[in-house]
Amino acid sequence: MANIKSAKKRISVINKKTARNRRVKEHLKSVLKHYEAAVAAGDKETAQAKLVLAEKKLKKAAAKGVIHKNAASRKVSRLNKNFNKAFAE
Repeated sequence: MANIKSAKKRISVINKKTARNRRVKEHLKSVLKHYEAAVAAGDKETAQAKLVLAEKKLKKAAAKGVIHKNAASRKVSRLNKNFNKAFAE
């Protein structure tokens, strides 16, 4: 346990940031899972909507510093590639 006031505050701040990051990451996982389910079902319109939402959430998480911007870009690229492969005509 910290004895110094600033160290106690840092622990509190870190706990808040960790909780926020965990919430955002769990939400990202659920959004990506819904997208994957829409692609697996073959529903192009729903998959398109879920893809737009997933891209938005990934970019926002990167902007907030929850995930790295290159990781977000990589995931978006893979999602688009997966979508185009699944619904190629």
